Amino acid sequence: MKPLTPLLESNREWAAKVSEKNPEFFETLAKQQAPEYLWIGCSDSRVPANEIVGMLPGELFVHRNVANVVVHTDMNCLSVVQYAVQVLKVKHIMVVGHYGCGGVQASIDPTPHGMIDNWLRNIRNVYNKHKDLLSAWSDSEKEHLDRLCELNVIEQARNICETTIVQEAWAGGQELTVHGWVYGLSDGLINDLEFNAANQGEVEDQYKIAIRKIEVMRDMMRGEEETDAQSARSLWDRLNKLFG
Repeated sequence: MKPLTPLLESNREWAAKVSEKNPEFFETLAKQQAPEYLWIGCSDSRVPANEIVGMLPGELFVHRNVANVVVHTDMNCLSVVQYAVQVLKVKHIMVVGHYGCGGVQASIDPTPHGMIDNWLRNIRNVYNKHKDLLSAWSDSEKEHLDRLCELNVIEQARNICETTIVQEAWAGGQELTVHGWVYGLSDGLINDLEFNAANQGEVEDQYKIAIRKIEVMRDMMRGEEETDAQSARSLWDRLNKLFG
């Protein structure tokens, strides 16, 4: 048996099940794709974009890289964004990180990791920018990493907004909103960081509000001894209620 035979067999089983439910699915799918969403996420195999949001092939356009980074010199990412925005006319771009991200963790690990450290330097810059804020969680490695994962998503969502592609779309009146999410590996749920920018005028306000929420989370933690035992999602739920 060839090493990949089980995968090929699983593919046939999957295709058969889909065709049984909808005989015209693949024929229709082959003719066009018209997704309304662009997902920019991590390459981590535990974060399957379509499955997480319950969408079928053709409903979600996807770009993935280590630690869901958006760099203005990354032609791969920018080409995906341009095609999604200008050709597919997606209405939403979601930058999606995940808690327990190995790339985010490696970015602040003093141990050399080789070439990948050049890529992770982008996240290290996020860490340095928010070092004082992150210091509030220095006693808890998990909470410290959770906050950095969130801050990384917020910064990358802002980077998407600052691309010429998104700015030109907004200037032309195109309907397009950029969102920041974090996925929880432990429960399969998405934490909405409430960064939702639908035009250029909203970007800075959304960014400041998202950062402010983490600052309030820091203040909550300092005032409550048991806060470190709560999940990131429960803390964000409380914050979103406070912010209305």
